[in-house]
Amino acid sequence: MRIEQLMTRDVRTCGSEDSLALAAQAMWERDCGCVPVIDGERKVVGMLTDRDICMAAWIKGCNLHEIRVSDAMSPQVVACRLDEEAEVAEALMREYGVRRLPVIDLAGRLAGVLSLADLACEARRENGRLWRDVDSFGVALTLAGICEPRHGARPDGETVLIAEESELTLIPVRRIESVQIVREAAREGAPAR
Repeated sequence: MRIEQLMTRDVRTCGSEDSLALAAQAMWERDCGCVPVIDGERKVVGMLTDRDICMAAWIKGCNLHEIRVSDAMSPQVVACRLDEEAEVAEALMREYGVRRLPVIDLAGRLAGVLSLADLACEARRENGRLWRDVDSFGVALTLAGICEPRHGARPDGETVLIAEESELTLIPVRRIESVQIVREAAREGAPAR
């Protein structure tokens, strides 16, 4: 399935000189976790997430009205084209550890945003079909790749993928014994950790 069939087209954006307050308001109004930062030609020059806003406010100790988007955005943009297949977006998300990708047209202008949630919703819609364009297992692997800690946040842990009864379970563990305990807890109806 092509990205243009899955992406969100009506996307709120902001400029690099806008305040973080304006960007946060856009996210609140659209119930989204990021906004692409664009220039006057609608070319993506950065991405701003809700986490970027929180960290900038905490680090700078300022009101959101006083901080520019350019001070908090990620200028390294990982994007996909609307004519590419969904698998390309999944691979980019896994490789770069991002949950959302700006989608650009053939002229390099913003056309929309594709999120991991978009992929997961499509996988759910396709569940039970013989031929699937977006595979649940691929989405789960993408999520696992994105959830890997950055900068050694969990140096002794790893993500273990366990396939049981045709269902995929993602379990972050530190020891193999933990997997057995989680499996037993899941069978007894206890919440898995």
